[in-house]
Amino acid sequence: MRQVVEYLAKSVVDDAEAVRVDERRGKGGVVYYVEVPPQEKGRLIGRRGRVIESIRTVVRAFARGRVTVEVK
Repeated sequence: MRQVVEYLAKSVVDDAEAVRVDERRGKGGVVYYVEVPPQEKGRLIGRRGRVIESIRTVVRAFARGRVTVEVK
């Protein structure tokens, strides 16, 4: 699943090498933290959060479970 999050994040930003994905497990499920440089955060989030919401939707559908994607 981490590879899917990483692939989607890298496909959105200009500097794909700077993308880092950390996975943490908690009571509510798995949380993936995507870390990008400050100048790339706007591109990853998108206008009104549309890009990150799309990434979250795809990841939830792929995982069939309680998975969240957050931007650091």
